[in-house]
Amino acid sequence: MRVIGLMSGTSYDAIEAAAADLTLDDDTLRLRPLGHLSVPYPDDLRSLIAATLPPAATTAQTCCALDTGIGRAFATVAERALHELCADVADLVVSHGQTLYHWVDSGTVRGTLQLGQPAWIAQHTGLPVVSDLRSKDVAAGGQGAPLVSMTDALLLRALPGTPAALNLGGIANITVVAPDTEPLAFDAGPANALLDAAIGHFTGGAAHCDEDGRRAAAGRTDPDLLRLLLSDPYYRGPAPKSTGKEHFHLPYLQKALGRTPGLGTDDVLATLTRLTAVIVADACRAHQVTELIASGGGTRNPTLMRMISEELPGVPLRPSDDLGLPSEAKEALAFAVLGFLTFHGLPGTLPSSTGARHATLLGSITPGHRPLRLPEPAPRPPRILRITA
Repeated sequence: MRVIGLMSGTSYDAIEAAAADLTLDDDTLRLRPLGHLSVPYPDDLRSLIAATLPPAATTAQTCCALDTGIGRAFATVAERALHELCADVADLVVSHGQTLYHWVDSGTVRGTLQLGQPAWIAQHTGLPVVSDLRSKDVAAGGQGAPLVSMTDALLLRALPGTPAALNLGGIANITVVAPDTEPLAFDAGPANALLDAAIGHFTGGAAHCDEDGRRAAAGRTDPDLLRLLLSDPYYRGPAPKSTGKEHFHLPYLQKALGRTPGLGTDDVLATLTRLTAVIVADACRAHQVTELIASGGGTRNPTLMRMISEELPGVPLRPSDDLGLPSEAKEALAFAVLGFLTFHGLPGTLPSSTGARHATLLGSITPGHRPLRLPEPAPRPPRILRITA
């Protein structure tokens, strides 16, 4: 089955598309990557998303405009992926959409909102679309995140020791696969979320990220600011847990900077980069991780990768590309996997990783141009993911 996965993370800088051929062979899920695209959001749409994200107030009209605008943008990218990656032959599109709000109350997720109306994607491509992948897990008592843990667990089971997968997006999430235990996954805390907020603030919006970590590399970690940021109770909460820009946003950072005045931009960026490295290392030590497989946009930041290695001496750190899974496309491919599982009647969550009462079938399906026909449900879920050329 040929599947296109679409997603945009908490950095909301671009829409990621990845295509793959997926086959379920007994307990092995085989995935052959077909390529990926990264398409920046139109400037006006990105600005509207930025102006709507928490802690900003918004209106129903704005939410409707975003649902349509994001849906149309995703549809354009899906159409490109269909032509450029799949030679106009595909069976399914899976869309994560854009998270606008992840409602966490005292560690319990009450709801989650991803916008990007799937009808636009179905109309543009003619293909059925699986969307709204997080809500079913939340309804079952789960965090609704991190959903990449299913793909991570299937991929890491073939590795020795206690491997972990690290995704460095706006938020850093980790999946740990220890011997003889169920996989554990959680959001460790901010990765690019605070870095991007800081650079946008200090440059007056002229820059959206610390490109290649150059400014952080030129600065020095401030121990007082680092100590203050690490005092956040979120880091002491038990897994599974999830967070987002509802918690780690610019006013949050400004409050901390108000208590540690006088720091230069480069020193703030160096400290925020070190913060991510420390929380990742602390999480890995707590679970006795023996190897760390990294993916996501943060892997393009050599300063961040260097700091993580410094905080985790003796623990090999390598990209998911080494396992055949392109690090920049991993999340989009992970959602392609989840849609494939849904289409075949298989659960897409691990209760040990999201905290749900039971595993759930994920998402809603929007038909394409033809009548919707689902295959016979698969007899059993896969246990291992094999990447093929």
